[in-house]
Amino acid sequence: MPETNDTFRSSTWGWLRGTLAGWATVLLAVAGIGASASGEWGLWPFAATGIALLVILWKWFENMAASYCVAEDRLIVRRGIFMKSIDEVELYRVKDVRLDFSLVNQWAGIGTLCIGSSDETTRGAPLVIRHVEHAENRREDLRRLVEAARQKRRVREIDMMHEDI
Repeated sequence: MPETNDTFRSSTWGWLRGTLAGWATVLLAVAGIGASASGEWGLWPFAATGIALLVILWKWFENMAASYCVAEDRLIVRRGIFMKSIDEVELYRVKDVRLDFSLVNQWAGIGTLCIGSSDETTRGAPLVIRHVEHAENRREDLRRLVEAARQKRRVREIDMMHEDI
């Protein structure tokens, strides 16, 4: 097993505080708890709180099902809880590491990493890792490791274009 530089998952707490859907879920839970304290609304507040907690639990399971390890020469993607899969993206094949974040994401300190490469893992679409804590630092670390992996293998990125364009 290669030496790991960084291991992370998508953050449920980051999703709660960094997205409008997360805020709405927290608001639903708080409203349900507040209304159940008055006792005038019957069982509806308990149902609202239950739904909010189920959404949070679903998001937590979703985030626990995938972990990402950045090693010196590759990004290792582990997915699954009951049926596991392990996939790797060789860092020297990474073409682009993009960071997307909304205004709410910026306030919460999270972001979405989009990794495009010539590796089979990302050939159809970029690898998208949502709700990443410290996303800016992780992006810079990943870019530095990509450059080091390219220099180690003496690989250069060349983009080919058609002459008609």
